[in-house]
Amino acid sequence: MEPKRILVVDDSALMRRLLSRALEGHTDFVVDGTATDGQAALVAIARRPPDLVTLDVEMPQLDGLATLAQIRQRWPRLPVIMCSTLTANGAAVTLDALARGASDYIAKPTSANSLDANLKAFGDELSRKIRALLRLREPAGTTPAVAAAPAPMAPPPRPPRAGHHRPRLLAIGASTGGPNALAEVLRHLPASLPVPVVVAQHMPPVFTRMLAERLDGLCKLAVREGQDGAALLPGTVWLAPGDHHMRIEQHDGRPLLRLDQGPPVNFCRPAVDPLLQSAGDCYGADVLALILTGMGRDGQQGCRQLYALGACVYVQDEASSVVWGMPGAVAQAGLAQRILPLGDIGPAIVARLATPLPEATRHVG
Repeated sequence: MEPKRILVVDDSALMRRLLSRALEGHTDFVVDGTATDGQAALVAIARRPPDLVTLDVEMPQLDGLATLAQIRQRWPRLPVIMCSTLTANGAAVTLDALARGASDYIAKPTSANSLDANLKAFGDELSRKIRALLRLREPAGTTPAVAAAPAPMAPPPRPPRAGHHRPRLLAIGASTGGPNALAEVLRHLPASLPVPVVVAQHMPPVFTRMLAERLDGLCKLAVREGQDGAALLPGTVWLAPGDHHMRIEQHDGRPLLRLDQGPPVNFCRPAVDPLLQSAGDCYGADVLALILTGMGRDGQQGCRQLYALGACVYVQDEASSVVWGMPGAVAQAGLAQRILPLGDIGPAIVARLATPLPEATRHVG
């Protein structure tokens, strides 16, 4: 099989060279060309369509957003990864790009020198994103340890009245494609939602703050970036801040948020598993867990614990996911009570929080 072809688009000659170096040495994909700006990228795509494009956000003449708009109009299924700086402006434009159809993004360090010093780590992350979007198998020895270990086929035992409890917490995990999926789910939830919401979305600092602000403006609930010691109140959404794990702890009988910078879990910080596991420790079976689109298996172990406690677990279906890694891992392990298209998830949550389900029935679809 011929390797998949990548087009690198960046106005900086140094960044084009570094990005190309970061992607060297792979047999399943290869950098097949570069472009200096958006106009040159469109010409290159029309002349020799690549399998995936990495696209700089800030470029002269035709910037990343304008280029993306034309790519989506002319080649709607072409995967595009935005390459953004870790700045407020870079984060804002990247979130705009995701809302307008970018497949994923990767955060470049703020200087080419720091990128050069961390080239291998950057290249590994970009390679994983490319493979996920192109549905390529990770080479042996490069996948995160949690993904390398196959999940047991049989789910753990559940209590006899599993699924009967009315949830007191909604806990959400997401990664690739998550910002748009979160916006779609949260817009269906009323301001009078009777439970608090906690979210772990794989994102770096700055990006999570900008995402919280954006979601706050799009939905009826109050959306905030997580704060250490914050009380969990109904009608409020807490988004784990970048580079911090977010957990829930009981303090004087009240659930509070706790932030820490412990080791990455599943190569991520924030990670979904610590949040879900702490939710189970504090709320037991009274949790509704939701795993949205994302790469890898983060969230599977947390869902396994919640499933064994008798909590509800919903996942996004494959057809509506950008990458069916995280929700697929939960579904394939037999831990999901419902597998739903993205547009059906919000209404299903509202219905579930309004009325307890009858004694444990399992429904998929």
